[in-house]
Amino acid sequence: MIEQHLPILQVLVPLLAAPLCVLLVNRKLVGLFAQLVCWATFAVSIALLAKVSQTGQPISYELGGWPSPYGIVYVVDYLSAFVMMFVSGLGAIVLLYAPASINKEIPLSKHYLFYATYLLCLTGLLGMCITGDLFNVFVFLEISSLSSYALISLGKTRRAPLSALHYLILGTIGATFFLIGIGLMYQMTGTLNMADMASRIERVDGPRTLPVAFAFMTVGLCIKMAVFPLHTWLPNAYTYAPSAVTCFIAATATKVSVYAFIRLVYGILEPEYAFQTLHLDHALMIFSLVGIFVASTAAIYQSNVKRLLAYSSIAQIGYMLLGISMANEGGVTAGIVHMFNHALIKGGLFMVVGCFALRLGSVQLSDLRGAGKTMPLTSFAWVLGGLGLIGIPLTAGFVSKWLLLTSALEANWWYVAILMLLSSLLAVVYVWRVVETLYFAEPSEKAKSAKEAPLMMIAPTYLVIGATLLFGVWTEFSAGLAQLAASALLGGPQ
Repeated sequence: MIEQHLPILQVLVPLLAAPLCVLLVNRKLVGLFAQLVCWATFAVSIALLAKVSQTGQPISYELGGWPSPYGIVYVVDYLSAFVMMFVSGLGAIVLLYAPASINKEIPLSKHYLFYATYLLCLTGLLGMCITGDLFNVFVFLEISSLSSYALISLGKTRRAPLSALHYLILGTIGATFFLIGIGLMYQMTGTLNMADMASRIERVDGPRTLPVAFAFMTVGLCIKMAVFPLHTWLPNAYTYAPSAVTCFIAATATKVSVYAFIRLVYGILEPEYAFQTLHLDHALMIFSLVGIFVASTAAIYQSNVKRLLAYSSIAQIGYMLLGISMANEGGVTAGIVHMFNHALIKGGLFMVVGCFALRLGSVQLSDLRGAGKTMPLTSFAWVLGGLGLIGIPLTAGFVSKWLLLTSALEANWWYVAILMLLSSLLAVVYVWRVVETLYFAEPSEKAKSAKEAPLMMIAPTYLVIGATLLFGVWTEFSAGLAQLAASALLGGPQ
């Protein structure tokens, strides 16, 4: 009985738990409750992924018994199940890691609000993945965005509320653009169901409203994805948010926006129209490559490690879009698997930075000098995560970059392949800057008196960092699922 209601439970469990966190109030009780909810949500996503993998067919769940396309339908296929799995999984692990960090960075009186907002953000991200209704995507996008603004504003410096306000302004512009596009699509097709909408669109000699609607939705999602040059909200948001919040948002939020963009391009418009008629592939490729080089270069010159990783994230979004722009199975597979791999790598690295923030009270490079001696486990975790970010063989980062490279060469985009290799050298530079500071610099006063981060932070950090090594060797799971998802998006077997 419960099995057939798993799709609605994926959203309903964290959604109903969020207001209960406000009612519980007690800090320790609400923390334990939120962790149980997150792990239960992760278990539901695993069950959905297993069911889709077993049957090979998408799962449809009609809300209120209203048949599609008249009612809202939740759809779970390879892509949505894969994304929900790593979003809910990282959400649960980060919450396991969070208590010691938020004790230092968030006032005790606001802890129950942190947990409630965290669960709301998780609800919005999972809802965006599972819904088959385009307006519902907007609703869940706003739930996750509004929660993100609140979470970021909890940072301990004055810059945190200002960063949240900056994000709110740009996020509202992005959401408005996306909503205008949805309205235009509804005007043309008379439906909000994405599958029904795709079947009703007149792509050949159709109304000029279609490219206008697509342009509005693309710009809106690019703001949410932090695509260069629409990325300006992201560096401050990641830098001044509480460490646990940065870990969660950096690992999940932009990836889900990339997922929504994939659904728009490959599910509604279809690649032939997007890439052959509108020539979106050329625009995406240019913005991706420029963003990779500009953001990676900016990362090299940062003195704050959180800001360094923030600019690195902007560059990594470029790699995802580069794969999507190739419009072939290999490229789309690479883009999807890089969403997963980067979520692990960047989530793990931000968890490392959170450990430094706890013990040193700072994430400035000048204060991290010599911390490799007093915080050896935390520092070594940075080295392992950095190798994945660069794309060294036997790490998850290598898998997605190798797939991107081979797909670019198959498409005869040899110049893209060369630029990708050069961009990896920039990642070497900014990762090495931190390694050099940790191991080869004279210890700072803060580093001399520091001690290793607590086990409850180190263990989840190594769990995520270890996963980047595991999925660098065991590629059948991540790359295999990504390939099945890409095949279905390009019209192959479901």
